[in-house]
Amino acid sequence: MAASSLNDVPIIAEVDMGGGNDSSAPTLRATIVQASTIFYDTPATLDKAERLLAEAAGYGSQLVVFPEAFVGGYPRGSNFGVTIGSRTPKGKEEFRKYHSSAIDVPGPEVDRLAAMAGKYKVYLVMGVIERDGYTLYCTVLFFDAQGHYLGKHRKLMPTALERIIWGFGDGSTIPVFDTPIGKIGAAICWENKMPLLRTAMYAKGIEIYCAPTADSRDVWQASMTHIAVEGGCFVLSANQFCRRKDYPPPPEYVFSGTEEDLNPESVVCSGGSVIISPSGTVLGGPNYDGEALISADLDLGEIARAKFDFDVVGHYARPEVLSLIVRDHPTDPVTFTSSSPSSSTKTEISQKL
Repeated sequence: MAASSLNDVPIIAEVDMGGGNDSSAPTLRATIVQASTIFYDTPATLDKAERLLAEAAGYGSQLVVFPEAFVGGYPRGSNFGVTIGSRTPKGKEEFRKYHSSAIDVPGPEVDRLAAMAGKYKVYLVMGVIERDGYTLYCTVLFFDAQGHYLGKHRKLMPTALERIIWGFGDGSTIPVFDTPIGKIGAAICWENKMPLLRTAMYAKGIEIYCAPTADSRDVWQASMTHIAVEGGCFVLSANQFCRRKDYPPPPEYVFSGTEEDLNPESVVCSGGSVIISPSGTVLGGPNYDGEALISADLDLGEIARAKFDFDVVGHYARPEVLSLIVRDHPTDPVTFTSSSPSSSTKTEISQKL
């Protein structure tokens, strides 16, 4: 292990050099970032992301994956003043501040992230809170090593109280990008438990399965191992490591039901970021010790070796018995048949006259 510092906070760098690979298949060095958002401060969070990206690139990483909601923040412990039938003024103000910390896609923050990817010549997978008007989405953005924005995935199903602050993605943002380093896609946190979503991604040929998350429980590791073996793909799961002091102090920000038990050093999310091979071998992590950069060399030949055993949408499929239809078109709530709604209205009025 090697250690460096970031704003006087130790960042542990774990690097698995992938020894023993005698395959002629290409090898990819990948890094998952385990670090906290600077809550309510998106410019500072982007500065932190760039420092982490630069450090990962210094280890020779070609792909860097950040946690769920790294830009914009995961509002752990907050209930936004919601009870059934009412919302408090304080909770509404909390949402206003959270909305202000989110980013437009496309937008200036996306441009900056693209520039970072190009500057450090890495493929970048970044968890953000996306602002679309006054609705927020938990989103993953993808960038190539030339500094191009490739696209996004919106979380299909927010979990529990997340549904009061985040909208629902649709089938139009379940991409798998065919890149020179492999076919890359992502599913966020508990939507990884949705078998049909996973199957759709397997059908698109995913090879590097990114799983940004907010779940630091031990049982999460079992889910990640299962997906790697089921999909015959590498799984890269990045989570934040956060202490209470990484969020604003009370009364500005309150961890509902637990605030009185916390002190500034209390760990509120313990990470558990991990890299797993298609055979189910843990290549890096899980790390529960602090902020970290966890890297491993991925022998891409492992994918074919795993698929020889089990190809869930290939030779191990039974489409005459079990099949899946994916509705992958956008589901906009309002569609205008004319490019100018005002002209349509004028036509309607003239017809009535």
